[in-house]
Amino acid sequence: MQSGEGRTKEWVLEFAPASPREIEPLMGWTGTRDMRAEVQLAFDTKEEAVAYAEREGIAYQVFEPAPRKMIRKSYADNFKYGRIGRWTH
Repeated sequence: MQSGEGRTKEWVLEFAPASPREIEPLMGWTGTRDMRAEVQLAFDTKEEAVAYAEREGIAYQVFEPAPRKMIRKSYADNFKYGRIGRWTH
């Protein structure tokens, strides 16, 4: 398993749902009639995203990303005698 940081440096503008999700009676899938809920706009910086929202008159909230804690491990740690996790191979 890899924990890369690809595509994590961009800011995303998502529209708040205008209507609640509905459960489709036959299959049980959830869906919505609000097409804006399907749209996500990506920006390189927070300032670009905020400027776009203000220019278009879109109400917005900014959620700062949580800091990531990287635990450095080597491949050999998977085969240690005193390994705590389950063996998955």
